[in-house]
Amino acid sequence: MTFARKLTGAALATGLSLFAALPAWAQEEAPKIDSGDTAWMMTSTVLVLAMILPGLALFYGGLTRAKNMLSAMTQIGAVAALAMLIWVTWGYTMAFGDGGGAYIGGFGKLFMSGITADAVSGTIPEFVFACFQMTFAAITVALVLGGTVERIKFSAVMVFGIVWLTLVYFPIAHMVWASGGLFFDMGALDFAGGTVVHINAGVSALVAALILGKRKGYPTEPMPPHSLTLTMVGTGLLWVGWFGFNAGSALAANGSASLAMINTFVATASAGLFWMIAERVLGHKASALGFCSGIIAGLVAVTPAAGNVGVFGAVVLGAIASVICYFAVAKLKPALGYDDSLDAFGIHGVGGIVGAIGTGILHDPSLGGPGDGSVGIGAQTLIQIEAVLTTIVLAAIGTAIAVYVAKAITGLRVSTDVELEGLDLGEHGERAYN
Repeated sequence: MTFARKLTGAALATGLSLFAALPAWAQEEAPKIDSGDTAWMMTSTVLVLAMILPGLALFYGGLTRAKNMLSAMTQIGAVAALAMLIWVTWGYTMAFGDGGGAYIGGFGKLFMSGITADAVSGTIPEFVFACFQMTFAAITVALVLGGTVERIKFSAVMVFGIVWLTLVYFPIAHMVWASGGLFFDMGALDFAGGTVVHINAGVSALVAALILGKRKGYPTEPMPPHSLTLTMVGTGLLWVGWFGFNAGSALAANGSASLAMINTFVATASAGLFWMIAERVLGHKASALGFCSGIIAGLVAVTPAAGNVGVFGAVVLGAIASVICYFAVAKLKPALGYDDSLDAFGIHGVGGIVGAIGTGILHDPSLGGPGDGSVGIGAQTLIQIEAVLTTIVLAAIGTAIAVYVAKAITGLRVSTDVELEGLDLGEHGERAYN
């Protein structure tokens, strides 16, 4: 027995010494898939898909004139589908590929190379992470169309989508969310896409609208939404789907997701009501369109803040963003005279800027945020402003390039006859209503 003990002890000592000699990564437990996290992330991914079709399609489609309803919905669906195919071809590796630099990921995952069903990202399969992020790319390029509907060719939308995703979306997604990315290493806070999705889409919509030019008759002829009923339905679907967008960005079913969930409730509720209050204060009736616009403004503003601010910080952020977006839509756009058809810049661009900068302030624990106080309010806010300004510049330049490429290949605008007749018939040969 003494000999056996000595042998066992020697073997144990030898084993420990061999283990200690292994590199650190080999000593760590291999990452494991958590079934609860995986189930939540698969659900979140489907919720974000519902934001595109039918959510955004109904929201934007209802805001157009009846003769352009199907055109708007078809553009949204088709460009989102295009984004999904581009994502698995070269988009995912540009955003999250290993070995990249500050502005772009490595190209080792082209065509999803090397990723299998057993590959893990955090506590979920990498394929699930890739699908979740794919829906973000798809809805962002679709959001840009809010500035260009009712006059842009369908073919131009498709060419624009390819170039824009490659030059604008994929690099900015990498900079914000990938380790080694410029904004990531700066310490910029963007929980679910204030810069990546909303500032990106809003600024791009404005630039595209300016290059494209105004719709025939704008602003002298009335161009009211043809169906606020459908817009209201789309708004509800967007709000429901946004829980996947925001709470899903925790990438796990955990406390951070719960904070994002409650903030997505209260910031949005606050914004919907404050938009109608702004209407009343300025002498107008509280409107259904105003309520829908406020809901979207609140969702946009809370996106970067969802897991980064406290509950009452979210309430305040939603209210402030809603009022500022109201003035951007009701006062700034008429004053400057640009034709952002469905107010993609006024709500997504402006709301995203307010949300991103506001996150830097409200993240601090002294204001109820979940931060640890290691970075002061002033320093964090400056980081947020730098990220916002950089995103604006990159989005504007990349969008201009994408628009002019589309112009050179397909042309941008439909003919005057098609625009007057409506893009439903002129571009697609069908009507939304008989």
